[in-house]
Amino acid sequence: MFEEKINGCCPVETSLRILSGKYKSTIIWALRNGALRYGEIQELIPQASPKMLAEQLKELIDNDLISKVAYPVMPPKTEYSLTKYGEESLTVLQALTEFGRNYLSEHFV
Repeated sequence: MFEEKINGCCPVETSLRILSGKYKSTIIWALRNGALRYGEIQELIPQASPKMLAEQLKELIDNDLISKVAYPVMPPKTEYSLTKYGEESLTVLQALTEFGRNYLSEHFV
């Protein structure tokens, strides 16, 4: 099952690599209802340091899961939103949520 390779890469490993990160899945989940500004994301993930949040956002942008739009206004306004791949990842995150819920209910009752 995991032997299927595309250009020498395993699709499952690629998915896990792209989605893994301290706050990546939380950021994606936060953006599921629409675009958010940096401060709004920071409020939803207060445990993330500004440096870590900026790094995670940059990696998500680099991996084409989210997009960043900077508006030419004063004060500066920047919004983050899900791309097509970010939208697709919500299905994966929902499946992981269900798996985790089931696992916890069976093992930690």
